[in-house]
This record gives sequence, C-alpha cells and structure tokens, in this order.
Amino acid sequence: MHLVILGAPGSGKGTQAARIKQQYGIAHISTGDILRAEVASGTELGRKAQAIMEAGQLVGDDIVLAMVNRRLTQPDCEAGWILDGFPRTRAQAEGLGTLLGAAGTDIDLGLLIQVKPEEVVRRLSGRRVNRDSGRIYSREELGHLAGPGGEIPAEGEAPDGGRFYQRDDDQERTIRDRLDVYEEQTRPVIDYYEDQDKVVGIDGSQPMDAVTDAISSILRDRFGDGEPA
Repeated sequence: MHLVILGAPGSGKGTQAARIKQQYGIAHISTGDILRAEVASGTELGRKAQAIMEAGQLVGDDIVLAMVNRRLTQPDCEAGWILDGFPRTRAQAEGLGTLLGAAGTDIDLGLLIQVKPEEVVRRLSGRRVNRDSGRIYSREELGHLAGPGGEIPAEGEAPDGGRFYQRDDDQERTIRDRLDVYEEQTRPVIDYYEDQDKVVGIDGSQPMDAVTDAISSILRDRFGDGEPA
C-alpha cells in the first residue's frame, strides 16, 4: 500500500495519515521529519540541507528526493507507506515517480481531503498554542472564550494550565497566503495524479471521525481490512 495524502493546510492530513498508519501498520512519512532526522544524524545529505537552510535558502528537490528515497528503503516501509506533505510540487511528483519506477513500484492512491478555503481559515485562525507544553488547541476547545463575533482571544489562560497564544502562521492573512501558495504549487500535484486516475476525494468538512470512516471505507475496498498495529 503506497499512498499520498493531499489537501490544503488545515485539512487534517496529518491526523488522518497517523490514523491510517495505526490501522494498517504502514509508515507515516513526513518530509519535515525526514529533514530533521537527516540534519540531527549529521548525514551527508543532512549537512548539505543544513548549510542551505542556514543560508536562508530552500532545500532543493534533488536533496529532498534523495532523502525520501533513502527513507523508503527502511524496514518499516516494507509493509507500505503514506506520504504526508510530499510531493509539494509537480516537479517533486515527477521525480518521485521516476524513483519509484526505478524500484519497480508506484503510488497506488492519492487521498485528497477537500475543505473549502473559508473553513480552512476558520479552523486555523482559531488555533492556539500552549506556551509551556506546545499543545495545540482547536477553535472548538476554546469556544467558551469566543467573543460576540466568535473571535478567540489571541492570548489567554490555557484550559489545562499555562498560557496560550496565536502563532504568526495561524493569523488570517498568513493563512490566505498559504492557501494561495497551495493552489499555485500543489494543485498541479493533484492534477498529476488525477491524470493517472489515482485520486479519490474525501469531504474534509465532516467531523474528524467521519473523515476517518470515509477513508477506511475507500482503503478497505482497495486493499482489504487493516489490522491495528
């Protein structure tokens, strides 16, 4: 089972990928995690990436693809994997296709979690982070603090102690900028996999458990029942 999970920021990709990992016992692969691991381990790729980032530049596709390729050869990927946050561009998708083709495999399915832009803005702009623990609170968890217009305070007392605050990237203007980047860069990735008839859409505006149930039904039809890891 080789999957890609697709969707805008705030669509719930990470949560659903983690649940798929648990149900099917496959590897949940995030390029952010790979990059941090390579840098922390001091590998040749990690040193190259760190030097690029310290220079304030973006790590190139060649390095990212090499990291992903190495990660896919690790033992926990033998049962399958789900890519979360990668590929981000069509060039990365095409590069990944070349790597997988050389290994005699390919992407089986792209799961597209669809959420309307205004719902993404509503969700992310309502998130707050605990300054001490780093825990993220959803709008629903802090709903009792909302003002007359439904606005959540930018800072306040956290429900489980400490103080919460709003991250810069959860402010509305930044969220809309991120959505613009998503449409510009990642929409072509969706088109790439749709051209191969590999994309299945899921209504991401449903409650989290309903989204999980919808994904489970799709995977069950394609791959059979999964057993909790």
